[in-house]
Amino acid sequence: MEVLSSRILLRPADLDASRRFYRDVLGLAVHREFGPADDPGVVFFLGQGLLEVSGRSEGPSGRGPAIWLQVRDVHAERDRLAAAGVAISRGPVTEPWGLVEMWIADPDGTPIVIVEIPPDHPLRRDHRVLD
Repeated sequence: MEVLSSRILLRPADLDASRRFYRDVLGLAVHREFGPADDPGVVFFLGQGLLEVSGRSEGPSGRGPAIWLQVRDVHAERDRLAAAGVAISRGPVTEPWGLVEMWIADPDGTPIVIVEIPPDHPLRRDHRVLD
């Protein structure tokens, strides 16, 4: 699998407390924010990786981390992984936020989301203002 980018996903029980912890207490730099302005998901720089703190856990203490892997073609990866005997937890779906996501798990059950960013998605647009 050719991985284009990756991150660790946390779905905390208290999103605001976790955002404050990673931003204000640990002092991690913000890579980007997304979602509603009053309650955004945040992706932090984490050395040579990224940490996304978004959504909410369905349990009281938050579920464990997940791994986010961006690939060029999620459907080709689905076919390759299925042929290798990997159970696909959820096949590729275009999410409301525009990414195509598929879920699998590692042998210990750690969730892994395989993501394709479509060519017309805002993440692929150059948002710089050129003079």
